[in-house]
Amino acid sequence: MAEEALQIMGVYDDHSDQRSLSLDDASSAEEAPNEIRLSLETTNDTMPYIGQRFATHDDAYEFYSEFAKRCGFSIRRHRTEGKDGVGKGLTRRYFVCHRAGNTPVKVSTEAKPQRNRKSSRCGCLAYLRISKTVDLGVPEWRVTGFTNNHNHELLEPNQVRFLPAYRTISETDKSRILMFAKTGISVQQMMRLMELEKCVEPGYLPFTEKDVRNLIQSFRKMDGDEENIDLLRMCRNIKDRDPNFRFEYTLDPNNKLENIAWSYASSIQSYEIFGDAVVFDTTHRLTAFDMPLGIWVGVNNYGMPCFFGCVLLREENFRSYSWALKVFLSFMNGRAPQTILTDQNMCLKEAISLEMPATKHALCIWLIVAKFPAWFNAVLGERYNEWKNEFYRLYNMESVEDFEMGWGEMVNSFGLHTSRHVANLFAVRTLWALPYLRTHFFAGLTVAGQSKAINAFIQRFLSAQTRLAQFVEQVAVAVDFKDQAGEQQTMQQNLQNICLKTGAPMESHAAAILTPFAFSKLQEQLVLSAHYASFQLDDGFLVRHHTKLDGGRKVYWSPREGVITCSCHQFELYGVLCRHALRVLSAGNCFQIPERYLPVRWRRVSASSAKLQMLPVEHGERVQLLQSMASSLITESCKSKERMDMATEQLAVLLSRVKEQPIMSPSPQCMPCAGSTLQRNF
Repeated sequence: MAEEALQIMGVYDDHSDQRSLSLDDASSAEEAPNEIRLSLETTNDTMPYIGQRFATHDDAYEFYSEFAKRCGFSIRRHRTEGKDGVGKGLTRRYFVCHRAGNTPVKVSTEAKPQRNRKSSRCGCLAYLRISKTVDLGVPEWRVTGFTNNHNHELLEPNQVRFLPAYRTISETDKSRILMFAKTGISVQQMMRLMELEKCVEPGYLPFTEKDVRNLIQSFRKMDGDEENIDLLRMCRNIKDRDPNFRFEYTLDPNNKLENIAWSYASSIQSYEIFGDAVVFDTTHRLTAFDMPLGIWVGVNNYGMPCFFGCVLLREENFRSYSWALKVFLSFMNGRAPQTILTDQNMCLKEAISLEMPATKHALCIWLIVAKFPAWFNAVLGERYNEWKNEFYRLYNMESVEDFEMGWGEMVNSFGLHTSRHVANLFAVRTLWALPYLRTHFFAGLTVAGQSKAINAFIQRFLSAQTRLAQFVEQVAVAVDFKDQAGEQQTMQQNLQNICLKTGAPMESHAAAILTPFAFSKLQEQLVLSAHYASFQLDDGFLVRHHTKLDGGRKVYWSPREGVITCSCHQFELYGVLCRHALRVLSAGNCFQIPERYLPVRWRRVSASSAKLQMLPVEHGERVQLLQSMASSLITESCKSKERMDMATEQLAVLLSRVKEQPIMSPSPQCMPCAGSTLQRNF
């Protein structure tokens, strides 16, 4: 039902100007009654007929409108003959089907871009004509022409209510919606509350979510000037307190705020080291004013969400998204992410192609999966869970050929040949299916479970909305809270005793360098690698599970160059070596994981150490060594009170001696260079 409603509203939300309609007066019922043909079976007392009388033309319109609603269409006022107050005044009026006439193609201009909306008009000739007569000095209107032949399908009763002519919001309901909007609840919650108040089934209010959003938008326009001024004043105040705070905005031709984006100093610093993979979430709205909200987030080396920036837009179109992306890049000193994940949005896709041509664009799998119940639950019934499991199996495949073959088999097995959602998913498969994305780094953001942490963070500053001007401060508080909570979680991870499971030198080596979060991922692969056998080939190695007699992964290893690659591309996707590559390294008597396969973004490096990536390799490695030693010291010291006391005492002495050393001018080898450890490690 929801899908049908959206389709109907998309086709019939036509508010274009009235166009002329060619009606042949000679074929009217008054002059040729035998020519009338009805396309619907209706009762005589509810159907217009020739000679039917009305006191006013408005009464005739209301009668014809009720008739149309029962039949499955709506009407609009069309041509008139005569003018009020001139001569005999109005003498004839035409009421036509809402799909009458044809809308000519609009000529777009650069100064005023046109909205490319589909028109509902298709040249329908159904109409009602009334003529004014005076009988014994009393004016009245009589039906003199009527035809009910339609060249389009008529809607069912449960669909016709979605036509704009029948979607109305009473003054009482407007007041309720305004009150709800000020409390900050979502449009969906408003609809549900009003359905309960009116005791109607979900979806049967005389208006839709779109109508409510449009109404809230009009509220915002009425008192938005003051809010916008306060918002800009708030940003300038933050800028005065923190020169590293950045914000940009645009004004419309009426000098009113159109778009605004901002980022905090800590966010820009985090982006320097963790901005390789970014989620640009545009699925939320600032409910109090129903403004589209875009949020840039990523994941740090401890697996926790980190905030990069925020944008409020007046409209969701290519121009707005292009501006938002351009401003975001300026905040981040022109550095684009390697990969970016978004919702399914064609305008946003085109904007990314223009503003970030070197960035790999993909779709958030969790945003796609969230739509599955509405798309497939009713269609598949009891087989829905079975289909969902099959979908995940295909999603995680490694081979493009296997994926496409499996997809065809899935469509046949579940009878989804006519499903437009399945067809659309397959059409954009290169943007979401892992077989097409494995050669690009996504820092684990393609895992559906990552969405829970990101959504929980976003909800912190969406759940307590008050005024628009205060929203920037609310986000700042949420980001600061997240930073503090992240520091605590980081400390807790570092203080945890890391349990080595394999005893392999590679495991202890990785444990001293990687964060506990990243190490746990690598350790899992190390444990599994013991179940695999490797066979040397002329051009590499074949690695497969010890229970399998065929298949396997192809691994290429060049010890001299320090390069190892696997056909599963796990390292390229997640930044963690796979079990197949680790098996080959172990069989080749490799006791340490090559440096390039311990990326900086997964090491024990805090966001405050982001400048590390701009230092030369030698200096960077010494800093990494010092951090690794400090991490190991903490781990060992926490095992007993005696160890902790000794470490604290000795560190106090060491720190005092370090501070006594004079700070010499930085030598050439310590000066920043154009190279980046982060880039080299990838």
